[in-house]
Parts: sequence; C-alpha cells; structure tokens
Amino acid sequence: MSSSETERPSGAGSPADPADPADPADPAGALPAVAPQLRALRRQASLTLETAARAAGLSPAHLSRLETGQRQPSLPMLLTLARVYGTTVSELLGETVAGRDAVVRAADMEPTAAGGWTYWQAGASGRGMQALRVHVPYGSQGDIVRVHPGEEWLHVLRGRLRLRLGDATHRLAAGDSAHFDSLTPHRIAAEDHDGVDLLFVHTLLQSPTAALCLGPTPGDAS
Repeated sequence: MSSSETERPSGAGSPADPADPADPADPAGALPAVAPQLRALRRQASLTLETAARAAGLSPAHLSRLETGQRQPSLPMLLTLARVYGTTVSELLGETVAGRDAVVRAADMEPTAAGGWTYWQAGASGRGMQALRVHVPYGSQGDIVRVHPGEEWLHVLRGRLRLRLGDATHRLAAGDSAHFDSLTPHRIAAEDHDGVDLLFVHTLLQSPTAALCLGPTPGDAS
C-alpha cells in the first residue's frame, strides 16, 4: 500500500466526517464479501484511500473500517461509493448478475403470506436490496416491534399507514413515503379496515427474513 494510502486508526487525527458519527457498537458478523470488494474496486479505479474517502464525503478512517469489515455500509454509502468507483451496488456486494433478469413481470409475481401479510417479489432474489409489493391487513402485526440491521424504504400505494419509529408515530396516506434505519425500533399497521398496499424496499445485509417487517414466520416470538 502506498504511503498516501496509509490507513490511520479511527482516533488518530481523522478529519471531521459528518457521515461518520460517534462509532456505535457494530452488529456482529459484518458482511465478509463486501469489505474486500470495496478495497478491490477502489484500487481498480486507481484511487487512494484519502481520494476515495474525500469523493464519497467520508473520512479515510471510516472508509478504512468499511474495507476491513469493522463497519457495515449503509445503502446511501454503497450508492455513493458505486458512483465514485464507476460501478453498481451489485458489484460492490460481489454479486454475479449474469443470468438474472432485470425485469420482473406481474404474471411472475407469486403472492406469499406471512403473519397475515401478503407480499409479492418485485425484484430479483439474492441481491443486496429486496423490493416487494406488500398488502398489510387491518389489525395485523401492529403490535410487533422490529429492530435489525439495514435500511427500509416504503411508499404507500393505497390506504393509510401508521408507522411507529422509536417514540414517534407517523400517519402516511397514499403517495407518502418513509426511509429509515432499521436499527430504529419500528412497527407498521394499517389504519383502514380494508388494509394498506405498499411498495417496500429493504437492504438484506444481516437481516434474516423473520426479522423484517413482513410478519413473523412460524416460531418467531418477537
């Protein structure tokens, strides 16, 4: 590694990084494939650690922790780094996209039921992001609080949604959206008796299906 690419420890003179707040305890078991891929693609782009970090709005120490697996990247970080390296989030995640269809036809979306919810896969499986169309019936899972790594984005297609984030309650109508860190305790419920329909995108990262806002699987007591 060149001298310009020396990786400084997090407390040793790192520049202020608005995207790198006080380092919280990271979830155990960081993604093994992402860290080396981040470093390989940076070097492939002929960027030093400092240059890449500056372009992405991060400190060199923060980017170093991402490349060594000490920190888990958020979706906005992955999107930003993909732009800096001239690649895609899929490649950053080490995915092989050959053979995967980019288009999912409505006729191929088979409904799946979980905990009273119904959802349809709206994207390819096995990717770093999962896209779903979801129907949440009235009174279903409104008392279940979820906390898990990753990020979630939802958009209300029809009906009204009650979204609880930490201590705040938000009521969303058709056309409204929400984007939040999944480590914030959250719960979702339909406000209308005929339920609510959503578009739902989440980062899989370390989250098993049972931890996501899709209703519990058998044996899930959360």
